[in-house]
Amino acid sequence: MANTKWTRTALLVIDMQNDFILDDGLMRVDGGKAVIPNVIKAVEIARQRGILVVWVVREHDPQGRDVELFRQHLYSTGKVGPTSKGSQGAELVDGLVIKEGDYKLVKTHFSAFFATHLNSFLRTAGIDSLVIVGVQTPNCIRQTVFDAVALDYQSVAVIIDATAASTPEVHVANIFDMKNVGVATPTLQEWSSTDS
Repeated sequence: MANTKWTRTALLVIDMQNDFILDDGLMRVDGGKAVIPNVIKAVEIARQRGILVVWVVREHDPQGRDVELFRQHLYSTGKVGPTSKGSQGAELVDGLVIKEGDYKLVKTHFSAFFATHLNSFLRTAGIDSLVIVGVQTPNCIRQTVFDAVALDYQSVAVIIDATAASTPEVHVANIFDMKNVGVATPTLQEWSSTDS
């Protein structure tokens, strides 16, 4: 039987898509490839514990009509922009698979909460705690985390070796900032050995 704490917890897997992770990805995050094994392990542990797995992905209109202004130049006529809906770049990286019982949320901005139904979905599911993995730390991870804190989730954790940024220095600086607003920052080993 699953620990009651875990049934109130969701694992958000953010932007683990080809365009962000692969060497030829259109928006490659340099540290992304290195965390794939830990993200896979975090998903496995979450499923074993009965934690809801939420796959947060970017999918954009191929013409870029729903992207932030500063990215619209990446969607010029005749050019497939990053994470365009239906493109190979928008797919999850190999090793990560959405399974029955998981949930997929599509976003078009940094935060998984901005202009989405994520908060109402999680609240309806009885979720009050979040664990976050993926890329990239200063953008989508950080914005999602700060919104979760503002929305009064009881517990927010970022697994520090299952998240990444373009450089280790940028990653560490953003983890420091999140920790300063009460966010837990365990390693995968620390989180996986926690049973309550």
